[in-house]
Amino acid sequence: MNSRADPVEIARALIRCRSVTPAEAGALDYLGVLLQRADFAVHRMRFSAAGTPDVENLFAKIGGGKPHLAFGGHADVVPPGNEASWRHPPFAAEVADGKLFGRGATDMKGAIAAFAAAAIEFTAKGKPQGTISLLITGDEEGPAVNGTVKLLQWAKARGERFDHAIVGEPTSVKRVGDTIKIGRRGSLSATLTVFGKAGHVAYPDRARNPMPSLIAMLSALSGKAFDKGTKEFPPSNLEVTSVETGNPAFNVIPGEASARFNLRFNDKHTIASLKKTIERRLKSAAKGVRYRLDYEPPSEPYLTRRGAFVDLVAKAVAEAGGVKAVLSTSGGTSDARFIKNYCPVVDLGLVGSTMHQVDEHVPLADLRVLTAIYRKILERYFARPPA
Repeated sequence: MNSRADPVEIARALIRCRSVTPAEAGALDYLGVLLQRADFAVHRMRFSAAGTPDVENLFAKIGGGKPHLAFGGHADVVPPGNEASWRHPPFAAEVADGKLFGRGATDMKGAIAAFAAAAIEFTAKGKPQGTISLLITGDEEGPAVNGTVKLLQWAKARGERFDHAIVGEPTSVKRVGDTIKIGRRGSLSATLTVFGKAGHVAYPDRARNPMPSLIAMLSALSGKAFDKGTKEFPPSNLEVTSVETGNPAFNVIPGEASARFNLRFNDKHTIASLKKTIERRLKSAAKGVRYRLDYEPPSEPYLTRRGAFVDLVAKAVAEAGGVKAVLSTSGGTSDARFIKNYCPVVDLGLVGSTMHQVDEHVPLADLRVLTAIYRKILERYFARPPA
């Protein structure tokens, strides 16, 4: 492997870029130059929307026509938190004890480096009999408004047609490749606000505290299981994520109280049916209190059913990674939820045990194993394209 296709050096260069959402900070600049030198056609797009930050995106491809295999990823990272708590500075990309330390090492600059290295190696002797592309955003860890969604729309308008895709999110549990995500549960978030009447705590008869009603309504929401899961998906689950009154005083009964919650749901439900269930449970516990429910934009569950493409990826993992992959739909969402509207997609990446943590890191050996897996996928895919 020559130096420009070394996944460790690529990952180190990316980590050194302080690309905390939505800052690009040079990560896409570096990746674009790297891919252009390997004869990829590289396009950079900045997308905007009212009320959200502008976001830089990158689309690179080599070859043309069918079959078209796309790789989806994000160069943005979450904030490092208190940098003094890190043993190795979060953007120094230091190597110690056989591990590469830094924010984004596993989520997911490491996977971008692995795929870039694999693609550069694979195409070093000529363009593929088909198309390889990379869709890299700077918005996955943020609002996800000006990133992959618009990048996919832009590509479609240009006539790009994707046959299959891999997203490099950190899916592995113990060994690289041991878990392939073939789908995810849907996500429905909302804010529940209960209205009362503010007053002095010494005179409760002159006020109406909204907190007891809010607590009762939250208990009604989460007190009963939504289902027991399905063949392909784990059970749906609701979690209350915050409770607020905006009240800094000890001697004031608040006039209103709100709570945020998120429901991860499987394919036994639709968004419409879940909203009916939620609103029925809230109404049964409200007992005449006035309240408001505000929903966030939801996402539906999706599933890439086992077939030629999933089997190809699993066989590549077994050959190059030496592990039998488990097909899973657990965990959080990824940009695959957008890509699935264009082609079958799976998530396959590094072990995610340190993602978003202080001292996030990846073993150097894992980076090289993932590169070998991606390379094997490319070899298999273009030797005998899945239907």
